[in-house]
Amino acid sequence: MPPNKTAAPDAPPSARDGPPRPPSVDRLLSHEALQALVDAHGRTRVLETTRAVLAELRGPRARASGAPVDYAPGALAGEIGARLARGDRPALRRVFNLTGTVLHTNLGRAPLPEQAIAALELAARHPTNLEYDLAQGSRGERDDLLAGLLCEITGAEAAACVNNNAAAVLLALNTLALHKEAIVSRGELVEIGGSFRIPDVMARAGTKLREVGTTNRTHLGDYAEAIGPRTRLLLKVHASNYEVRGFTASVDQRALAGLAHEHGLPLMVDLGSGALTALERWGLPHEPTVQEALQDGADLVTVSGDKLLGGPQAGIILGRSSLIAKIRRNPLRRALRIDKLTLAALEAVLRLYRDPDRLAERLPALRLLARRPEDIETVAARIAPVLQARLRERFQVAVERCESQVGSGARPADRLPSVGLAIRPAGRGRGGGRALEALATALRELPVPVIGRVTEGALVLDLRCLEDEQEFVGQLDSLQPGHRSGEAEPP
Repeated sequence: MPPNKTAAPDAPPSARDGPPRPPSVDRLLSHEALQALVDAHGRTRVLETTRAVLAELRGPRARASGAPVDYAPGALAGEIGARLARGDRPALRRVFNLTGTVLHTNLGRAPLPEQAIAALELAARHPTNLEYDLAQGSRGERDDLLAGLLCEITGAEAAACVNNNAAAVLLALNTLALHKEAIVSRGELVEIGGSFRIPDVMARAGTKLREVGTTNRTHLGDYAEAIGPRTRLLLKVHASNYEVRGFTASVDQRALAGLAHEHGLPLMVDLGSGALTALERWGLPHEPTVQEALQDGADLVTVSGDKLLGGPQAGIILGRSSLIAKIRRNPLRRALRIDKLTLAALEAVLRLYRDPDRLAERLPALRLLARRPEDIETVAARIAPVLQARLRERFQVAVERCESQVGSGARPADRLPSVGLAIRPAGRGRGGGRALEALATALRELPVPVIGRVTEGALVLDLRCLEDEQEFVGQLDSLQPGHRSGEAEPP
């Protein structure tokens, strides 16, 4: 630089003599670009982030790379701002569920209807009569807010609610069979998500498991022979997350209820998936309902709120009033109770069941499950050329028939005909698998992450659960799929 000229305003003074050096933190924070970040994020966070960025630029990795570094405050402000923005991004984010599993455990299961969202907002903004009896002007019981509605819909005598179905099973067993035995078929000792097993739940409840029958065959006589002086209930667990085929036998609810009542014992049925209506009406596979279990003689039925019921995460216990009263008095119930937001959302969802003719329109979980393949195919035909244009010649996008799954914890063996976009690497050279993984990663890095599934040499985006087509297409311009070598796409 000629001696009669000064350095650019953004350049640190040391840049005129020898290798450039990063500016001081104080000088950076006084720059207008950093001041704007301070206004947006607060001085403490900007100061900490600025120090972290400068420490990396001074670190051994940066020196070893030998790459030139732009120390101008304006340029550094860009990196600092980007880090602050990433830090402000919520951990719980919206995603596009294109996996083909409608009630996906890892993606939040059932989406809530608008009525439940409105009820959530009201309960979050204002004081409510959560445990206040408005008629009597005294302390009330939160379960009473839902009990009447649940009994109306299911025909149960009484009801109680906790935070999930595992808690419902735990609480019921702890109440009715503490230090005593509950009889269960070996074929029903299921394991649910996260390696959470029925035997483990029973152990934590203080109930001794009495297994009967074999993995594939259990008979009524097996239960009868196991009943003894320490028996407190018979437990039937619905196999909602697996299916055994072939040489099998199980005891139906009605016969099991008859045996239990003959010995003065209650029958408890863990249905899990939470169906409150016959799904065949919408062309879906049959799922045992609460009403069926109660009509067959079950004394207690436990279900989830966020599976086929279509509501928030909750555990619902329905059945005989004398048993529910004991469960309500259990001190453990306070640790497992639902909060006001869950209660508000669940009540709103349950009210939709009063109008079964419009249930599929209003309840998102049922609407997605009942969606017709031809309607999904129409959406796929519109999206395919847009996605193909974005992926260019490196991938081939095809509209193909596929199969959706109801849910990993609700009827996983049943398949629903669907339509998706099958994306395959162009050509048959090596590195196709890496290319698909790179594309799957790029889709997850979009503003609203897209979650699909890689199977049989293709990345499949099942469009059954895609309802916001415009937003999905609108963000495809941000897609930066890597080359087969793993390099970023050129501009």
